[in-house]
Amino acid sequence: MRKSFFFFSFLCISAMQMNAQRRQAGETPAPPKDDKPIVLNRMVNTDSSVTTRNEVTIKGVRVPYTANAGTMPVWGDDGKAIASVFYTYYERSDVKDRATRPLVISFNGGPGTPSVWMEIGYTGPRILNVDDEGYPIQPYGVHENPNSILDVADIVYVDPVNTGFSRPVSKDIPTSTFFGVNEDIKYLAEWLNTFVTRKNRWASPKYLIGESYGTTRVSGLALELQNAQWMYLNGVVLVSPTGLGIERSGPVQESLMIPYYSATAWYHKALPTDLQQKDLNDVLPEVEDFTINELIPAMAKGGFIPDDKRKQIAAKMSRYIGLSEKVILQHNLDITPNFFWKELLRDKGFTVGRLDSRYKGIDREDGGDSPDYNAELTSWEHAFTPAINIYLREDLGFKTDLKYNMFGPVFPWDNKNDHTGDNLRQAMAQNPYLHLLIQSGFYDGACDYFNAKYSLWQLDPSGRLKDRLSWKGYRSGHMMYIRKEDLSAANDQLREFIKNSTPKPGQPAKY
Repeated sequence: MRKSFFFFSFLCISAMQMNAQRRQAGETPAPPKDDKPIVLNRMVNTDSSVTTRNEVTIKGVRVPYTANAGTMPVWGDDGKAIASVFYTYYERSDVKDRATRPLVISFNGGPGTPSVWMEIGYTGPRILNVDDEGYPIQPYGVHENPNSILDVADIVYVDPVNTGFSRPVSKDIPTSTFFGVNEDIKYLAEWLNTFVTRKNRWASPKYLIGESYGTTRVSGLALELQNAQWMYLNGVVLVSPTGLGIERSGPVQESLMIPYYSATAWYHKALPTDLQQKDLNDVLPEVEDFTINELIPAMAKGGFIPDDKRKQIAAKMSRYIGLSEKVILQHNLDITPNFFWKELLRDKGFTVGRLDSRYKGIDREDGGDSPDYNAELTSWEHAFTPAINIYLREDLGFKTDLKYNMFGPVFPWDNKNDHTGDNLRQAMAQNPYLHLLIQSGFYDGACDYFNAKYSLWQLDPSGRLKDRLSWKGYRSGHMMYIRKEDLSAANDQLREFIKNSTPKPGQPAKY
């Protein structure tokens, strides 16, 4: 799949000012902190925490909880700490029996990004201030998330090394210890063993959720946790998944983006009138059928496809993706994502976003083959960066002068030997309890929805696991939860997934 993994000043106000603003807005002031405050410094603290108590109303029910923000060490082979991993752990406080209480372990991607995106954008008890479509608004900050899954599961958000506040303990630690597909999986599995042990969560049903590169991470972790830590899961959720190391090249690689192009063209009203008048859910099955049954076989013939067939395919592509037949023929039917983002609205003076094609950008000049910048990513950084700094430092009271790395230095990253899709399949084969849910945005051009479907189809060639595999699509992009309507639907589907993958008391894990 053609793509690369996506990889400010911030507003600080005093706790008194924050509480005053909350009172004016009718919100409850931040409650007092437990534990000892964090020493303010720029040194790496491998073992620290601060706990606050709060409440959130979810689905009309008031849910009390504790939020524990802190660091725990990554242990080296010699038993010494080699890195400090930052986490935020939310635990519903009116639950007595943790043995039946699910624990959701959440990662984001990059691979150089922290868990900020899903923590204050999706599943956590506080959500950032954006409009209903996900665009930044001021004042920056967070408010209650009425859709959080904290009512049904406790959640820990984990920031891998060099993201967020997580750091190696020394510059002498080789970066190759952390920065690679399999290295990342190995040290995080060890860290999760420490976390689950310290928090007494071995008995709990456990779920991994990852977004973007985080889907590579959690797919690999599913098997690593079982085989190296003897920790078994009930579910894995892949939000906007990568290719997971599943082979796709040639005609398949060149064709699978077409349904995404069509969704984007439909959104920007660039399709013919008859298609534009249809609902998106009625358009996409037709385009998917064309992609699988006509385009891929035609592309497989390469330069030997008959001219009349080539023109017929180009005409259909033009109809479905909003580009001219001439341009498609000039590219030998192979439209690259960068060119599509530049070309679709070129005559209107705009580019479209990579991670979310609802967003429009303005380039220095209309010419060229790719956009100057990612319009959606700058918008998200605009909203998330001040919000997470305010939230962690002021609301949760984690005091440090360390910079919160929204995009940390994690390169070079070793992408060799990525077998994470097969790792996930093997984990599911070994564990009859384990279920998989994939969530995709139709307007995501980095980890597009049809490639996600393709991964689902190819994950288990035997077809014997398909009753435990599911996929859901949304009318937004990479972070489909950034749109208010999809935020509610996606969280409800997580609740349903957790409910359906939690076995009844005494139900054995067996075939």
